[in-house]
Amino acid sequence: MKKKQFKINSKLIPFLFWLGPCLMVMGISAGVVMGSWEPISLILIITGVVFLGLWFLFQAYFKPQDKSQTPYWSRRSTQAGTNALASTISVLVILGLINFIAIRNNWRIDLTENQQFTLSPQTQTLVKSFKKPVKVWVFDRGENPQTQELLVSYERIGGKNFQYEFVDPQAKPGLAQQFGVQEFGEIYLQSGEKRQRVRKEALEPLTEIKLTNNLEQLVSNRAPKVYFLQGHGERPLTEGQGGLSEALNSLKEKNFIAEPINLAEKTAVPTDADVIIVASPQRKLFEGEVKALEAYLDQGGSILLMLDPQTNHGLDDLLEKWGVKVDTRLAIDGSGSGRLVGLGPTVPIVREYGQHPITQDFGNGISIYPYASPVETRTIDGITESPLIWTNDQTWAESDLKSPQLQLNPGVDRQGPLSLGVALSRTPKKAEDATNKPSPSPTPTSQPTPEKPEARLVVFGNSQFATNGWFGQQLNGDVFLNSVSWLSKSDQETLSIRPKLPTSRRLAITPTLGQTLSWLGLVILPLFGFGMAVFLWWKRR
Repeated sequence: MKKKQFKINSKLIPFLFWLGPCLMVMGISAGVVMGSWEPISLILIITGVVFLGLWFLFQAYFKPQDKSQTPYWSRRSTQAGTNALASTISVLVILGLINFIAIRNNWRIDLTENQQFTLSPQTQTLVKSFKKPVKVWVFDRGENPQTQELLVSYERIGGKNFQYEFVDPQAKPGLAQQFGVQEFGEIYLQSGEKRQRVRKEALEPLTEIKLTNNLEQLVSNRAPKVYFLQGHGERPLTEGQGGLSEALNSLKEKNFIAEPINLAEKTAVPTDADVIIVASPQRKLFEGEVKALEAYLDQGGSILLMLDPQTNHGLDDLLEKWGVKVDTRLAIDGSGSGRLVGLGPTVPIVREYGQHPITQDFGNGISIYPYASPVETRTIDGITESPLIWTNDQTWAESDLKSPQLQLNPGVDRQGPLSLGVALSRTPKKAEDATNKPSPSPTPTSQPTPEKPEARLVVFGNSQFATNGWFGQQLNGDVFLNSVSWLSKSDQETLSIRPKLPTSRRLAITPTLGQTLSWLGLVILPLFGFGMAVFLWWKRR
C-alpha cells in the first residue's frame, strides 16, 4: 500500500510572507486606534507572527531544491537578508529607546534669536519655588492652542506642582458653579483653598506676563490690607440694617484683611494700608485727618469714598484737588422701571457701565443705588478719570425733595443720564517736572530716588448699595469688590517681565524680482532637473 504524499504548491507560499506582515500591521493599528489591546488586536498580531514563521520554515526545510544547491541558511542571500533584518530591528529598537528616554526626560532647545518660546528667568524661578501644587482652570467650550502651549511650558518647569485643566462649563455645570463662572473663557488659579480669577479668555490672549503675576499673587503670603475709617458716624462693620458685615465677610473670602481705623488717634495712615474706605461719614472729618488722607494719596495710596447725599463729610478740598464734586441733589429715576421690582423713584437702577477694569465685565447687568447723588468731574492735569456707572436718560438730579410730587424742573434740576461713580488715577510726577531748574548731576555716592506708585481714587455718590441687604442684590457686591481689588493694585505687574517681540525677517524685493524668483523656483529649476535626467538616460541607453 503506497503512502499518499501531500504536495504544496510553491507558487502560493510567497503570499504567506505578505499575509504575515499585513496581519501584524492590522493588529498594531487596531490596538493604537482603540487605545486598548483587546483580543482581536492580539489575535491579528499573533496570527501574523505565525504566518511569518511558517514562511521561514518553508524557506529553510520544505522548499524544493536541488541537492547541488547550497542549503538555505548557508546561502549568501540568506545571510545578507538576516543581517538586513537584524539591522532594521536594531534601528527600530534604538529609535524606540530614544523616544522613550525623550518622553521621560523632556528637553527642548529654543534656537530663536530672542528666545521666543522660552519662559523668562523670573517665571522659571517662581514656578520652581512652588511648595504645593497650583492648578489652572480654563472654563471654555474648547481648548485654545495658544493657551495650551503656554500652560505646557509652565508644566514642563513646574512638574507635579503645576497642573492645568480645560473644563467645559456646560459639561460640568457643578464645577463651574463652584468657581462662580458666569461666562465662557474665564480662567481661575487654585492653590489649596485659595482661588483667584485671572480674566476672561475672550478679552485678550493669555500671556506669560499676566499668568506669572497672577501666580505670584496667589502664592504670596501677604494679603492686601483694607482699613475702614470710623469715628464720624460711618457705616458700622456690624450685622443688621445699614451695616457692612456682608461686604466685610466678602473681602475676607477674597483674601483681604479688613480692620477699622480711627485717624484721630493716629498721626498718619498706617504704612501697611493698601486701601482706605470711607463709607458715608455723617460728621465732618478733622482737618488733620483730611491732610493725612491727602498725604496718603500723595505717596501713591488708594481710597474708596462712598458719600451719601446731604452729609457734611468735610472732604470737599480733597475732592477739589482731584477734580471731583459730589452733587447735593438726589438722583431720581422717572422711567418707572423700579416699580416692577418694588422700588421707588429714589432708587435708580443702572444698566450702563464704563470700560474700566472695575465694570468692564458687567455687560447689561443691573446694579441698584438707593438715595444716590450724581458725581461730577473736571479735567485735571496728570489725573485720568473714568466714569463707572450711568443712569438712563429718564433720570434727573432733584433739588426740591420737599415737593409733594417729584418732577423735572429744567431750570433747577439736572437732566440725566447721571454719573453715580468715577474712578481716578494719578501718575507720580518726576523730579524734573516739579521744578524748572535743571537737576544737578548725581554724585557717585548718591542713590536714585525711587519712583512713587500710582495713586488711585474711587468716588461713589452712594454708600447704601454696599450695606447689608443691598450688597447681595444683582451686581452691587461686584461693584464694591471690584473697586477694592482695583484700588489694591492687584492688576499691576508685580514682576518685571518684558514681552518678547519676534524679530522681523521680511525680505523687501521689487515686484519684478519677485516674479523672476517665482519663475525660477516653479518652472526653470524643475525643467532643468527633468532635462538632466533625460540626458543621463539617453547617454546610458
